[in-house]
Amino acid sequence: MFAVLKTGGKQYKVASGDILRVEKVTGNAGDTVQFNEILMMGGDKPVIGVPTVAGAAVQAEILEQGKGPKVINYVKRRRKHSSQRTKGHRQQITVLRVTEILAKGAEKSGVAIAENGRGFDVNAVEAAPAKKPAKKKAAPKAAAEKKPAAKKAAPKKAAAKKAADK
Repeated sequence: MFAVLKTGGKQYKVASGDILRVEKVTGNAGDTVQFNEILMMGGDKPVIGVPTVAGAAVQAEILEQGKGPKVINYVKRRRKHSSQRTKGHRQQITVLRVTEILAKGAEKSGVAIAENGRGFDVNAVEAAPAKKPAKKKAAPKAAAEKKPAAKKAAPKKAAAKKAADK
């Protein structure tokens, strides 16, 4: 049996016992994490999720936390500009060993959900959208005393015509 899971913006086809290098997942070496975004389950009866397979999960053990290979970006402008720029980056990665693929019962497993990055849990945000508090109705305002409207002054052009007619 295999599964296609989604983590870190990428998709991985995994089977039990596979070792993966994925973008950072919170946890320490030896911890067990669970991926709930399963896009497809394969085997005797393949199941394709719409967009995910309900109740399915992949459990994995964290083997180590580390950094990936260094990627160097070198930019040089030619001709009359003598500028050069070098940037390097090493992506935080987690090495995992897939221990189990669950077709059903992911909610009851009791294993921590895999969280990408710095503890941001995508599943928790989708499951419980923030609700805005209900607005209280304002108390009715006391009827203000009506003042007589001030008379508007005649426009200047009309006043100038009247003066010219005299």
